[in-house]
Amino acid sequence: MRAESFLQAHRTWVGVVSAVLPLVACAALAPFRESVANTDVALALVLLIVAAASTGVRWAGVVAAVSSAVWFDFFLTRPYHQLTIANREDVETAVLLVIVGVAVSEIAHWGRRQQARASRQEGYLSGVVRTSAAVAAGRESPDTLTSHVADQITDVLRIDDCRFDRTGAGSSNGDHGGGGGDGDGDGLPTMDSDGHVTRRGRPLDVDRYGLPTDAETALVVRSGGVVHGRFLLVAATEVVHPTLEQRQVAATLASQLGAALSKPGAQS
Repeated sequence: MRAESFLQAHRTWVGVVSAVLPLVACAALAPFRESVANTDVALALVLLIVAAASTGVRWAGVVAAVSSAVWFDFFLTRPYHQLTIANREDVETAVLLVIVGVAVSEIAHWGRRQQARASRQEGYLSGVVRTSAAVAAGRESPDTLTSHVADQITDVLRIDDCRFDRTGAGSSNGDHGGGGGDGDGDGLPTMDSDGHVTRRGRPLDVDRYGLPTDAETALVVRSGGVVHGRFLLVAATEVVHPTLEQRQVAATLASQLGAALSKPGAQS
């Protein structure tokens, strides 16, 4: 992670090196072009392209591929020292270098996205497990547990803040705000237990438009049909687009808090 962070922080230099290394390699091999097959040279250039793509800088592999094709043409194909290729096989090799570079870069980028997604899912699961363990142990006070869950929800949704409000506490689903109505009856957008967000009875497309920035979003905390309060989600400084999976994790954390608060003496 440290190496990848370093490379991401020096993206410009990564691009420069990705462009220069194929030039150096082709220039170094130019004196031996009569004895070294161009296919062997191409394989060596592919290694440089793969190395550039593996840096984590998405366009570095493409830069290395284009540079490889240009300098392969200039130093190693007839007529030499001209950006012209007379041999059809050499044309195909140059084109393949570019195609390989783009393909490897996209595959590497896809792999990193999948790795990041798996890491996020592991983090979500870890948070849910920790909260479940805290609820089961019953050692933390309600205020401490509530603060802990609020912090986790803030991290999961990547929002500005999350605070607990006891509005509607003690009501049933059929009473004040218990049925998942907008903001417990005060018109705020509401996130339900499935992670869907509604406002005045209308669904909001969070994936496309993000969480509301002009109002807090209410996430009701309930257990066994009894409302214990709600989390107020604040996303005011920027538009955030938590996925449905992230929103469902937040709802699960809220339901676990509801289970803890439903225990005898938890509200005291």
